[in-house]
Amino acid sequence: MKAIVIHQYGGPEELKFEDFPDPVVGTGQVLVRVAATSINPVDIGRRSGRMKAMFPIKFPGVIGVDVAGTIVKLGADVHGLSVGDKVFAYADKAYAELCAVPAATLAKIPAALDVIDAAALPLVTTTGHVLIAQGTGIKAGQTVLITGAVGGVGRSAVYVAKQRGARVIAGVRKTQIEEAKKLGADQVVAIDDDAAVAKLPMVDAVADAVGGKTGAALLGKVGKGGVFASALGPPMNAKDYPGVRIAPIGAMPDAKVLLEMSRAVLDGKLVIPISLKLPLSKASDGHIAVQKGGIGKVLLTA
Repeated sequence: MKAIVIHQYGGPEELKFEDFPDPVVGTGQVLVRVAATSINPVDIGRRSGRMKAMFPIKFPGVIGVDVAGTIVKLGADVHGLSVGDKVFAYADKAYAELCAVPAATLAKIPAALDVIDAAALPLVTTTGHVLIAQGTGIKAGQTVLITGAVGGVGRSAVYVAKQRGARVIAGVRKTQIEEAKKLGADQVVAIDDDAAVAKLPMVDAVADAVGGKTGAALLGKVGKGGVFASALGPPMNAKDYPGVRIAPIGAMPDAKVLLEMSRAVLDGKLVIPISLKLPLSKASDGHIAVQKGGIGKVLLTA
């Protein structure tokens, strides 16, 4: 098969479109012919070596976590799936024409959802769901501030929080205010505006999809007994707020959640913008585009 192969850590130029051995399908797995994958920040972190302590690459290696395509082979002990089924999942080694995926993590793509567009959903929607449902545990009537609210994870978190009956404050950059008003949040605030942040009321929880100095600054807005949940690890000043529970989260493949979130997309209740579709061979161009920022999902079509 053809795949995007990485031989060493480095820039986008390290993404080589080459021949690579077909995946071996193990027990409980299926082989998916990939229609599309998408580029996520974790892919850039892995490629550059910035995340090698957490997600090392065994060279030569293949990265990519979003997969959407068609089942072409079933491993042993796989039930409820058939060759020809269109499926999507949060997986691994998806920058390739073929991907071996644990059957338990796969969801069948709803008929009305385009198989290529489906590749935009797995990581961001499951992460956003976990950030709210498991991270903050927010309840009806409580208030949650969601940072990075116009990103894929943030949009998903806003949707889940509103479904739980919470009051949602969407935290975005000044330049994103108008876009954020379309999300259905109860309030929008520019979190790169110190004066606007200072005026924020105390909240029951922060769901952080930005991290860094922004996350650290907003930790002080969580009331005593509240929760600071983050997909990016605890804020640097966590020790200064012993009255706040710090809840680092990590997304795990979840077919049920993915199907739930995809239905929200089909119903128009959740929008994950797609800005660019490139052939798999142009993965390096996709990484460059994502690194520039300010765009929606970039898909790679196999």
